[in-house]
Amino acid sequence: MVKIKVGKLSTRRQRMNRPDRNEIEERKQICMNALLNRPWIDKEKNAEIYYWIKDQYFEIKEWFMNYTGYSIIMNRNFIKLEKVPAEVFPWMGFQEFREPMDYALFTYSLWYLENKTEGDQFLLTQLVIEIRQYMVEQGLDVDWKNYYHRLSMARALKKLKNLNVVRSVDGEEANWASNHEHHDVLYECTLYSRYMLRSFPAELSSYTNMAELKETMTYGWEAAEIDIKKRHELYRRFLLEPILLDYQWHGDPSYLHREANFLMKNMKTMFGWEGSRYREGILLFETNTMSESEVFPTQLALSDLAMLLCGEVRKMAVSAELDLKVDLSGFVRLTKNEIERILIHLKSSFSEFWTNEHTKKKSTELAEQICDHLAEWGFGYWEDHMFFVLNGAAGRWEVKYGSTEQDD
Repeated sequence: MVKIKVGKLSTRRQRMNRPDRNEIEERKQICMNALLNRPWIDKEKNAEIYYWIKDQYFEIKEWFMNYTGYSIIMNRNFIKLEKVPAEVFPWMGFQEFREPMDYALFTYSLWYLENKTEGDQFLLTQLVIEIRQYMVEQGLDVDWKNYYHRLSMARALKKLKNLNVVRSVDGEEANWASNHEHHDVLYECTLYSRYMLRSFPAELSSYTNMAELKETMTYGWEAAEIDIKKRHELYRRFLLEPILLDYQWHGDPSYLHREANFLMKNMKTMFGWEGSRYREGILLFETNTMSESEVFPTQLALSDLAMLLCGEVRKMAVSAELDLKVDLSGFVRLTKNEIERILIHLKSSFSEFWTNEHTKKKSTELAEQICDHLAEWGFGYWEDHMFFVLNGAAGRWEVKYGSTEQDD
């Protein structure tokens, strides 16, 4: 009798501790977003998410392979989603990097680390000597006596540390950049060094142009293979780009329209994103305020001004001020002078809500800064450096300043 009671109690406790369906779905969405937004999921630092992914590994792996062609690497230390953009944009780069040389030295540092194993230690002075020798063999040159070249090297190494590819045991690369003759840094390799670069479906020597490098798998020419390729490109663009409007889709328009409803439903199920179909295209919204993604509007005051500008342009277009013409696709073409005049008007009305930096900034500089911000988030683009074209998605924003009361 005692054994039976203990057995029943044990079973009941297991059922009580087992997550229900809603919790499983919520965990899956957390895992999907984490894989999409992080370089990798480290078991030591993020054990909970690591094991959540492991519990639903086959479903998550199958979804990414089926809809994006992305593969997942999982071992006893971490889980990584091999993400590759279908279209490349400047904002996809490392924000810390300032010069092309930063990327070159970052890549050559990974080349140097290929012969290292986890736990191996090396000095910065050894690293830079071997990198320079190899670059000279490739017909390139770098001069470590040049302060700016050393700064590029320091930025590359700092990024490798942030990504946990290497760790510094003693010393700082910033000190070496300031005075390379009297400072050195001791580094140690981690297991991530061999997983930093993505894997390719074919030998690198077989690629003939940069466009081929974006493919995550080899596609055939059969109708089914072509459909798979279209589906992968569609989902990869919606996953990695802030906005994908109809005019930005270079494939068959009818394919995008056919897939729209299922795509929005699929994104909501797997990531928790809400989708809406507008005249200009599909917009996806992140409903979780604690999202890992960088979303628009950002925390920057510049986003507030960008939305304020978009709302004012929309108001002016409706009231036919400035003779603004909106075409059938929702595009509004503005000159720099028109944007400046709008900002001057907004400043006179709302400057008390603006930051000191923005109130003091010249209208020309502020206009360019706001338009660059909008372009980065896919709400418009510069045309001949003289006109800025807002798309229909920009007209979906309208903000107002005012005081609000909050309950204690």
